[in-house]
Amino acid sequence: MFTDMGVDMDTAAVSAAFRRWLFHALPNSTYRAWVVETDDGTIVAGGGLTVIPWPPGPRYAGDRLAFVYNVYTEPAHRRRGVARLLMDEIHDWCRAAGIKSVALNASADGLPLYESMGYQVSPAPMMFFAIGKV
Repeated sequence: MFTDMGVDMDTAAVSAAFRRWLFHALPNSTYRAWVVETDDGTIVAGGGLTVIPWPPGPRYAGDRLAFVYNVYTEPAHRRRGVARLLMDEIHDWCRAAGIKSVALNASADGLPLYESMGYQVSPAPMMFFAIGKV
C-alpha cells in the first residue's frame, strides 16, 4: 500500500513496530481489522480502525471516534466494489458499537470512493510533527 502511494520507508522496521503494536491493540479492542477474501481464501483487500476517546465538540457530540486507516485493495481486484464493501462493513460495525463519527486520511486513489460515500475534506487538514527520532 505505501509503495503504491510512493511513501519511502524502512519496511522491515515499520512492519516489526506495527506487529508489536498489534500485540496489545488487538486484545484490548483498540484496533479492529477487516479483510476481504476470494472464494479460495486469498486476501484481496483489508483495512482497520482504531477507536479513540474524542471530546465532544461543535461537529460531533460523541465521546469516541473511529479512525480508519490502511484500507487497501490488491490492484487486480480494484474497481469491483471491494473497498466500498469493506467500508460498508466498517460503518456497520461503528453503528453497532455506538460510534457516530469516522475519520480517515484519504490517498489520491481513495478520495473518490470516500467522497461518494459522504466523507468531506476537512477545512483544517491534519498536521504531524515528529518529536524525536522514531
